[in-house]
Amino acid sequence: MPAPIPAPFTDIAELLTLIPDGDEKAVEAVRAREVTLTKPRGSLGRLEEMVEFLARWQGKAPPTLNNPMVAIFAGNHGVTARGVSAFPPEVTVQMVANFTNGGAAISQICALHGLNLRVFELALEMPTGDITVEPAMDDRTCAATVAYGMEAIAGRPDLLAIGEMGIGNTTVAAALYAALYGGSGADWVGRGTGVDDQGLGRKAAAVDAALAHHHSELVDPLSILARLGGREIAAMLGAIIAARQQKIPVIVDGFVATSAAAIAHAVNPRAIDHCLFGHVSAETAHARALQAMRVTPLLDFGMRLGEGSGAALAAVMVKTALHLHTNMATFAEAAVSDRD
Repeated sequence: MPAPIPAPFTDIAELLTLIPDGDEKAVEAVRAREVTLTKPRGSLGRLEEMVEFLARWQGKAPPTLNNPMVAIFAGNHGVTARGVSAFPPEVTVQMVANFTNGGAAISQICALHGLNLRVFELALEMPTGDITVEPAMDDRTCAATVAYGMEAIAGRPDLLAIGEMGIGNTTVAAALYAALYGGSGADWVGRGTGVDDQGLGRKAAAVDAALAHHHSELVDPLSILARLGGREIAAMLGAIIAARQQKIPVIVDGFVATSAAAIAHAVNPRAIDHCLFGHVSAETAHARALQAMRVTPLLDFGMRLGEGSGAALAAVMVKTALHLHTNMATFAEAAVSDRD
């Protein structure tokens, strides 16, 4: 019998359980147009599936991409005191400024491809607790941060790509995966920002210490998030929840962003049906996490940057797919003979 959900999380669990279904009539309408376009049926493969995905979760055909948005959630982590990152924690604040000033990779991707970029800072001056010796957040703070993340869709995007920034957060994500799926720190940690072998060992040791310290309290997915997670991960969970309720499809970025989806999936596997996974990270454990959720990423570019970069590139592919679906000529329009 599953453990009862603690009181601060009951509303969140309900939103993950009582979820709207996709619109299959919209999918049928997309498929009906697709077979009239001047190409062999099914020849665009997953590009065709992307348009169906948009229609299903926007609940309309044709779907639109008038306001696609990349949302980056930034948080700081007490576990950085354990030497788990190649960069100091002040880099989180510095990179947030870089996003805003247009100097980051994600800033350039969004500018080039017409994606709206928003950055959400989450109490950067107050790192979460060091998970090796204390909870990352108390339950109420965690629940409030999930609720804050729900506000990310206030601008009514028609596609939401989520990413993150937070020195130390690959260690935190590894701890979440280990708590959800089993295994030790060594099974889930990776190089992250580029740590050496000693740093990798410190990351694994930090995850193992956190799992041991919080063992008796890792009883349900939302409690796992509070004990081991980060504010940016809690906020990304909120964004995923709100997007489902408001019929907004989501693209999830890499290793850290996927941990937010993993929490939702652990509460209710159907709660992430409206999510595409933009890419598989070079963090080797990311592929294992995606496999545990039985989802297939769109891209494999060997990236491990974070900051929504893989999700944004996947959004470019979705924009391309919709452009083709909307603007290609039909056989009748182009006076091209269809197959017999």
